[in-house]
Amino acid sequence: MSQFSEASTVRDFVCELVASPGIQFVSGNELPRREDEVLLEGLVREALKRLNPVIEADPRLADEVIYRLRAIILSARQSPHPVVANEEFAAWLTGQKSMPFGPAGEHVTIRLIDFDNPEPSANQWIISTEVTHQVGRVERRFDLVLWCNGFPLVVGEAKSPVRPAYTWIDAAAQINERYEVDVPAFFVPNVFSFATEGKDFRYGSVGMPVELWGPWRGETHDDAPVPVGLAAVREAVEGVLAPAAVLDFLRFFTLFATDKNHRKIKIIARFQQFQATNLIVERVLHGRIKQGLIWHFQGSGKSLLMVFTAQKLRATAGLTNPTVIIVVDRIDLDTQITGTFNASDVPNLVSTDSRRELQALLGAGARKVIITTVHKFGEAPGVLDARDNIIVMVDEAHRSQEGDYGRKMREALPNAFLFGLTGTPINRRDRNTFMWFGSTMDGNGYLSRYSFQDSIRDGATLPLHFEPRLSEIHLDEAAINAAFAELAEQHRLTEADKTTLSRRAASLEALIKAPERIRRIAEDIAEHFRTKVEPQGFKAQVVVYDKATCVAYKAELDRLLGPDTSTVVMSRNLSDKKEWKKYTPDRDELERITARFNDPADPLKIIIVTAKLLTGFDAPILYAQYLDKPLKEHNLLQAITRTNRVYPPNKTHGLIVDYLGIFDDVAKAFAFDEKNVQQIISNIAVLRGQLGPAVEAALAFFPGVDRSVGGYEGLTAAQTAISSDEARDKFGQAFSVVAQLWETLSPDPILSTYAADYRWLTDVYQSVRPSDIAGRLVWHSLGAKTLALINQHVTVEVPRTDLETIVLDAQVIEDLMTGRKKDIDPIEVEKWITARIARHAGNPVFVELGKRLAALREKYAHSQQASLDFLKELFALARDTVVAEKAAAEMSPEERGKAALTELFESLKGDETPIIVENVVTEVDEVVRAVRFTGWQDTRDGDRLVQRSLRRTLYIKFKIRDSDVFDRALRYIREYY
Repeated sequence: MSQFSEASTVRDFVCELVASPGIQFVSGNELPRREDEVLLEGLVREALKRLNPVIEADPRLADEVIYRLRAIILSARQSPHPVVANEEFAAWLTGQKSMPFGPAGEHVTIRLIDFDNPEPSANQWIISTEVTHQVGRVERRFDLVLWCNGFPLVVGEAKSPVRPAYTWIDAAAQINERYEVDVPAFFVPNVFSFATEGKDFRYGSVGMPVELWGPWRGETHDDAPVPVGLAAVREAVEGVLAPAAVLDFLRFFTLFATDKNHRKIKIIARFQQFQATNLIVERVLHGRIKQGLIWHFQGSGKSLLMVFTAQKLRATAGLTNPTVIIVVDRIDLDTQITGTFNASDVPNLVSTDSRRELQALLGAGARKVIITTVHKFGEAPGVLDARDNIIVMVDEAHRSQEGDYGRKMREALPNAFLFGLTGTPINRRDRNTFMWFGSTMDGNGYLSRYSFQDSIRDGATLPLHFEPRLSEIHLDEAAINAAFAELAEQHRLTEADKTTLSRRAASLEALIKAPERIRRIAEDIAEHFRTKVEPQGFKAQVVVYDKATCVAYKAELDRLLGPDTSTVVMSRNLSDKKEWKKYTPDRDELERITARFNDPADPLKIIIVTAKLLTGFDAPILYAQYLDKPLKEHNLLQAITRTNRVYPPNKTHGLIVDYLGIFDDVAKAFAFDEKNVQQIISNIAVLRGQLGPAVEAALAFFPGVDRSVGGYEGLTAAQTAISSDEARDKFGQAFSVVAQLWETLSPDPILSTYAADYRWLTDVYQSVRPSDIAGRLVWHSLGAKTLALINQHVTVEVPRTDLETIVLDAQVIEDLMTGRKKDIDPIEVEKWITARIARHAGNPVFVELGKRLAALREKYAHSQQASLDFLKELFALARDTVVAEKAAAEMSPEERGKAALTELFESLKGDETPIIVENVVTEVDEVVRAVRFTGWQDTRDGDRLVQRSLRRTLYIKFKIRDSDVFDRALRYIREYY
């Protein structure tokens, strides 16, 4: 028998960590209860008397409360998971219920737990091992139970750390699939459950599928080693099983909602939401630092984070009933966040529909949770509310959403706390986000950070795969030139007119929107969707250049897939064509469309967009995004991360099918320089000091001009002062300095001092700025003819399907963020090709491939190509190398690995294990390819990631739980992948 048994290592390790002063250890067989009872009723009765003076005066009243609690527990036996009963019981535990125990039958609140005193001694805590619960003939034994005042709030299951066949997954499945189903009554008072095998620690709520159970990690520093093994479990136990944390989860970090199938579900905070909320609350309570930046990557739960934070802020006694304001930018985000808050049943919630309503609420000092948009502060008449217990949380706090609106908001709420939340990395161009929400007291400019690689590591989001399918556009220049010359002669165009027409007609926009190109790419999308997306039960989004292109793609996809398969969703504009109205849904219709899209059984499977639903759109079923629009920076990252949501059981990654080659832009968007951020934050005082002199320097061009005079008289006087070309040029230079400082400082309240002067200078500058009126007129009259001329002579090749998939996983993101990798590392690809060629020395085919590689290296060394172009040629060379290997009857390592795995799983087939070997091997191959990276076998994190993915596939999906099979499969994967 092993000296490292489940009981002697993990179970007892957790038990001893929890059993601290104020928490008593009582073994399961010594608890004061019958095995068919859920509560320790003697302790419940003591708590009722201790915490409720009316019951202390008449102890018989305790029996009436316990009778009510028993009834809720018994009701759980009628449902497959006790979530409904759990919600009702949670209301009792958190003091939301009352009984008619007062004078004349007056209702008084019943307290079961003391939440006011954070010390464990305020309540009676017990940690137990081997707790048996029996219902009829069904008996189940729990490894660990944490009790508070006689209520079993936490159940834990432990496995041995030295038996590879068992992991936390098995422990969690035991709770979720057996205990909650067989003895649901015991889980009615449950706050959460946990599972561990001494290596990893996961926790989840009642009814939560195993694959959604989350880890607990302590707050780490960049230079601190990540704890592993029992050290990692210790960190989790000390964080999540501390009495104060358990009660925090019960009061503030649990939500009950209804899923799309109208079933009640329980949501519990992930560790990053728990920690960020407490950091915000702590900062507000201390009151010294009035701001902070929360940077949690897209898909990691920012909307829920705001709900948890609002709940705790409103309930924190030291804040004296504060006002919490949630500020968003767009109406669709407003809808999403409002929906999250409404689904969470947050009390005293109001969503403002107008500026007047917002001003009335703030003017009256409303103590509520207010959801509004930043634009509604635009007409605020100065200070609306000067209280200092107003907490503002700004969603997607980027520079483009700030400016004058942000300044007006700060003027309206001069003493408020301001917390910015963002889901995308913030680069140099978004410096204002750090300036106006980051604090110099926070080491890296942010109060809380949860990165892309963190969210992938924890299973909160999925990696992204980029599949380049670039289309080549060929122009028949001779034919175009001849036709264009004829057009120019017919309309007597000048050289300037011809230049204007040719420049605009040959723009990127014109080429992307060419009808022939749209037709070819739509055909490629339809084929790809039918063969690679639809069979897996997933759905897709097509992102295109503009509204007209949306409609063009819709027509093509209707022809190829039928009209019911897709729809267009775009915003409404007065300049839209009448026939586009059916594609501009109002709020209610948009809600119906997104509900249909999220329904696996609904025939709507593709949504075509250009701007709408690229932010604030949460659809886990969305797997593939066909990207045919040039996007930049956080707009690009917000768009592609629509696909990274977890969707059990078979979604392993989000797929970006890239028709324009935007991966380089993704790499640039992840570039992040923390030192630069710190410098930006500290330089703000310098910039403030430069603004006043810069404004004075610009105004100095207008001596004697009365700026209070409006109309044509005032404008004429200003223009006369800078009537010479030289004066206008110098004024333009001076104004550009002011404009750059204004943009950089916005939304600093100091701008209000100079607002009138800046507006006047801007108006004067615009009035003397030259315009290309002639060029616009020429394009208006002949632009359509020129575009038609070019489109007649455009040939589009079928999009390439042979380019290497680019995996954007945690390791790649880490490299991009730290600057170690600017894009996909060509050196690794070169090494791979070199090794392949070396195996076939003397073979003429491989000699030629070697020469091509040498030429490509030389070409790249002189910087004659962008990195993506170089990668395309490198991947083409890699593809040709593989073809040559096949011709030489060589099998790739992965194929040899698949053959070995096939042989292994074939040996398992039998009457008792009717597995489909091809399905198992294919799934293992895809899962391993999705998470592996170059050299993963030599890194601890890489090996753990592959092992975890393999366990999930074998243990959960295919129920193959033989440790020997797992070990052999892992050995093959290490060797061949």
